[in-house]
Amino acid sequence: MSYLRTFLPWIVFAVIPSSQWQWAALAGLVVAAAVILQQRRAGAAYDALIIELGSALFFAVLAAIAFAAPHSGVRDYSATLSSACLALIAGTSLLIGKPFTLGIAKRSTPPEIWPLKPFIRVNVVITSVWTAAFAVTAVVLAVLAHGGHGHSLASLLVQIAGFAVPMVFTVRYVALVQSRRPDGPSGQPQSGR
Repeated sequence: MSYLRTFLPWIVFAVIPSSQWQWAALAGLVVAAAVILQQRRAGAAYDALIIELGSALFFAVLAAIAFAAPHSGVRDYSATLSSACLALIAGTSLLIGKPFTLGIAKRSTPPEIWPLKPFIRVNVVITSVWTAAFAVTAVVLAVLAHGGHGHSLASLLVQIAGFAVPMVFTVRYVALVQSRRPDGPSGQPQSGR
């Protein structure tokens, strides 16, 4: 559920028809702001909201562009830009040593586990997979947009796969890591799901 909430602004943006891209960007911004507020009220630290904060910034800029110039060429590449932005956010979180999945994982993991190297390593691997998925998705969407298919069913399917593949990986990888623990599947480390 944590990942669904984290990426809800992007999902909302993806499902609103591209002909309404300015409203899709605004909806993404509103949802991102609502998720941030809800999570902060629930006690989430800012390090648990890396994607959410980056999402709000992206959608604020995109909405401003979309309303100022609704026929801008940016519209054709908006899906590409969204995946590229996610790759940048996720990649930057790795570079600064705070993989975005750490904040999500901390929501369902006892604090004594947080500083342990295996817990951090699991989250580096998971964040790396998400980063790669976002980057590959951005490249494929750019090719589709360049070929005039940026707002096609193929584009939507690529966007869905860009979230589904790393989501499935995350669930399976966490289960694998937990099953290899000496204390069995209920052991740590875990990453939030």
